[in-house]
Amino acid sequence: MSVEKELKARSEAKCELCGNPHDLNVFPVGPDSDGSANQSIYACNTCAEQLNDHSKIDPNHWRCLNDSMWSPTPAVQVVAYRMLHLLKNEGWPQDLIDMMYLEEETREWAEKEMEIEDPDAIKHIDSNGSVLASGDTVVLIKDLNVKGSSFVAKRGTAVRNISLVWDNAEQIEGRVNGQQIVILTKFVKKQG
Repeated sequence: MSVEKELKARSEAKCELCGNPHDLNVFPVGPDSDGSANQSIYACNTCAEQLNDHSKIDPNHWRCLNDSMWSPTPAVQVVAYRMLHLLKNEGWPQDLIDMMYLEEETREWAEKEMEIEDPDAIKHIDSNGSVLASGDTVVLIKDLNVKGSSFVAKRGTAVRNISLVWDNAEQIEGRVNGQQIVILTKFVKKQG
């Protein structure tokens, strides 16, 4: 039996998260999913799109987790747990998290790939909205006059192995022409 047939039978041909019976596909639950039915869920396009791109999340859509979090299927529990944590600033998900019980192995799986974000953490964002991390390579999108120097850092210059200014989300540091400089994040784009 194919994975899709197994999931269709397990889910009764409905999205295992929201119950939608349309546009269903196999959704592997990472990290390191082997693609089996045990490490996948049957999800509709709406749920899958929001799981893949957190900028498209509609918090009200996920009120369905009130039901699906009680699924006996560990892969469904993992996705529900992760999504509730992503949405916990909405208020209502925190109540569900407090009620939710996961076996130890399932909880470890759920937390393995979770981005439990510190709401007070400073995020360095480039001109395209990508999150920057220490060690990234960025490209300048504008010619920049370097203060205290006579040279101009030219547009298109790659700055490798950047470091983040820990107390200012708008600044990173990197080496240009052999000189360590501070660069505003709005003038760079992440490479790769």
